[in-house]
Amino acid sequence: MDEELVRPQGAVGASLAVGVRAHHRGMAPLLRVIPLLVLLLAAGGPAPSAALGTYDWPLHPRPEVVRAFAPPTQRWEPGHRGVDLAAAPGQTVYAAGPGTVHFVGRIDGRTAASILHPSGFLTTYEPLGQAAVAVGDEVARGSPLGTVAAGHPGCPRTACLHWGLRRGSGHTARYLDPRLLVGAAPVRLLPLIQPLETTIHAR
Repeated sequence: MDEELVRPQGAVGASLAVGVRAHHRGMAPLLRVIPLLVLLLAAGGPAPSAALGTYDWPLHPRPEVVRAFAPPTQRWEPGHRGVDLAAAPGQTVYAAGPGTVHFVGRIDGRTAASILHPSGFLTTYEPLGQAAVAVGDEVARGSPLGTVAAGHPGCPRTACLHWGLRRGSGHTARYLDPRLLVGAAPVRLLPLIQPLETTIHAR
């Protein structure tokens, strides 16, 4: 084989370490598939298909990630359970994928919205200055959810959209990097230990 094993490290889906032994170029298709495999393992069910265009970024054009996903080791510890995307106050926020509006309301003084997708995943969006949807609304990928409000804590820009992804709720909630939905979660390639020919010959 040209590629070895994909190995998630730490909390499931929290970070990726990909061990690849490749003698030739042509790893791009594998790297595009890796986020979907991680979602499949983390969710214990069908993974959303970024390859088929089911999901997209919630801001257009593609935003800069100014604060990365950094989940806590234990669920009760502090962490960053999503990513912060650079935005402008009043910029339109779009649904990342099709689903049903699960929540619209105030959380810690900020307006937030969440979408429950057919896959069972829940995407969250905050802070919103004005919501354009209500609980129970059916949305498509790219449906406007509202606009970005300034003042998100920890945001190094004028405004940020905090975009989150989870499956389940309460004690069973599992937080994932939402960039997995669009095939943009970072991966780390481990160095080659020995050339592929040597590995095959040894077998």
